[in-house]
Amino acid sequence: MTVPHSNSIRNHWYWRPGWGVGSRFYAWHITFDGQPEVAELADRHRPLLSPHPSLDVIPSRWLHLTMQGLGFVQDVAAADVNAIVAAARDRCGQLAPFALTIGAPHVDPESIQIAVAPVEPVRQLRAAIRAVIADVWGADRVPEAVEPYHPHLSLAYTNTDASAVPLIETLKDAPKIHADAVIDSCQLIVLHRDEGMYVWEPYATVKLGS
Repeated sequence: MTVPHSNSIRNHWYWRPGWGVGSRFYAWHITFDGQPEVAELADRHRPLLSPHPSLDVIPSRWLHLTMQGLGFVQDVAAADVNAIVAAARDRCGQLAPFALTIGAPHVDPESIQIAVAPVEPVRQLRAAIRAVIADVWGADRVPEAVEPYHPHLSLAYTNTDASAVPLIETLKDAPKIHADAVIDSCQLIVLHRDEGMYVWEPYATVKLGS
């Protein structure tokens, strides 16, 4: 799949509504612990990306695929979180683990990212998470829109408003490699960005095919 380049970049780190230093947010992610090919792919790109002052390159431990937000910690009752996790374990356990291929990076307005393939298993997993949130809260309270949603892995975030041309030129020299990953779980995490990077603590892991 050919991904069109963005002509400009913008600072990813502006404060979105509700966010600030000290904010903590529940989110469902696919993380890549125990996926050495993904870590190697990121390592191979770092020498290319790190010299750019417009980029904050993501450490391997914080590589992730964003799926679905749940809400700020202070706004979500612990009983609701635990009910959603329990329902997710049941529903997601009926889904089979799946393979993902992560390939060539491109410039997004706020990141250097890589589309993943195939997208349908990720979409099915996200749909299952959204369904269990609806079961607990009602369909009208499921956060975030169904679309647009484009599953991807980010390698770096942009920290300024500028032309994307230097980054587009840099990516012409990106290594022609890909990574394969087997996804057999997803995680509910407690996320923050106090220090200019998305950092989290795990809250719960939900296994697929269990």
